[in-house]
Amino acid sequence: MGLIPRQWGIEMQGKEKRDFQSLTENVGRFNLSSKTVLIPEMNRIGTHLIAAAFRGFGINARVLPTFDGLALGNEYSSGKECFPCQITLGDILHFLQSEAKRLREAFDPEDYIYFMPEADGPCRFGMYNKYQRIVLDSFPELSRLKIGSLTTGDGYSLNGMIEKSRVRDLRKNLYLAVLVGDVLDRVLWRIRPYEKEAGEADAFIEGAMIHLEKAFEKYAAKKDFDRILKQLEEMVKKGKGIIDPAIGQKPLIGVVGEIYLRTHVKANQDVIRVLEKYGAEVMNASIAEWVNYTSYDRFRDARAGFVRGLRQFKAGAAGKYLRTMIGFGGDLLYQEFRQKKVYERIKPIMDLARDHKVGHLDEILKETDLFHFDVGTEACLSIAGLIQYVDDGYNGLVNVYPFTCMPSTITSAIAKPLMNRQGIPYIDTPYDSSIPPGREAAIRTFMYQAHQHFKQNGRNSRTV
Repeated sequence: MGLIPRQWGIEMQGKEKRDFQSLTENVGRFNLSSKTVLIPEMNRIGTHLIAAAFRGFGINARVLPTFDGLALGNEYSSGKECFPCQITLGDILHFLQSEAKRLREAFDPEDYIYFMPEADGPCRFGMYNKYQRIVLDSFPELSRLKIGSLTTGDGYSLNGMIEKSRVRDLRKNLYLAVLVGDVLDRVLWRIRPYEKEAGEADAFIEGAMIHLEKAFEKYAAKKDFDRILKQLEEMVKKGKGIIDPAIGQKPLIGVVGEIYLRTHVKANQDVIRVLEKYGAEVMNASIAEWVNYTSYDRFRDARAGFVRGLRQFKAGAAGKYLRTMIGFGGDLLYQEFRQKKVYERIKPIMDLARDHKVGHLDEILKETDLFHFDVGTEACLSIAGLIQYVDDGYNGLVNVYPFTCMPSTITSAIAKPLMNRQGIPYIDTPYDSSIPPGREAAIRTFMYQAHQHFKQNGRNSRTV
């Protein structure tokens, strides 16, 4: 793999033998106190609010600058990995390079914990932190950098990372940060196509994000959700004033796909803004939808184990699964309750589209027999979400994903003929580090079709 640039002051040595123990010893749950927690940026607003919630609990969390290190990510990967793996690998390598240059002899990788969650298979996301661990271990000094990992297998539990007495409170605040980030994203997509002056919505939402970051830092540990949500309400009121009522309704486009690509603006080459350029109002699937899905999926697994234990007369196994089922069921109930309350507070100010309940998406797939939650992956959400978008009167649908992503390729295989039969404009937008030839022309053509659908069928009843 060659030598790491000299300015790092660290030499990367090719090794014939690897110590794979590092994959378990240096990847997992580590106490975050007295460390700087490095969080890769996914969706800009939500990630910054999550970091602010950590800081509210006294954890020094920073969002990594993103995309500046893409060349490093490409250099130390084969090109066969998912695009998000290359981006996040580049982000952490570029950051460490910059820190080593800035701090010189004072630079110590043990001062940091790189935060890289995972998911169970078959999505390759579950291997990101393992592969990135191998790359980091190839640099002798960076082998001491720990990778903090949460997993969908236990619903992203924080046990082992902070004091046990604070785990539940921090998790609630992190979920609230996700919800508030979703709301601000939806406010941006709601007002930007109708803004009075170009750039006004972007400038407003950046200021709103900074304002809410400060709110989480100040009120998160106090569990003062009301103060945070009052400030969110104030921001939404200000945002509503950016809308020009003279601009008429536009075609409504729904976005689904792989969670990182559809929310990371640079990775998807700002696809939402391009759609808006050609006359769209866009709604992207939320981050909270994925969090709810992980709790719902673990609840389903536990329920199936409980039923199996009863049928096999294994009382011990049934009891174990019952306790797990109650735990994840409680998490899901809390999350959906909190989500509902947040959107209820915003609705009198601005009528934003709410998330669908994950259980409802499960029922959609059962009724249509197109896919099944037993298969898993984000395809469950994307396929059912596309069907719900159609029922809600959307004028066009977009599937955003990394090139070669298996769940999104499955989504495309099912959705494309289905939407064609229903006469709904549909487009796949896969991405890697290259610029797809004809991308702009394809989106422009898609938007022409969406405008025709809008003229013939209108859109959902919500008014501007």
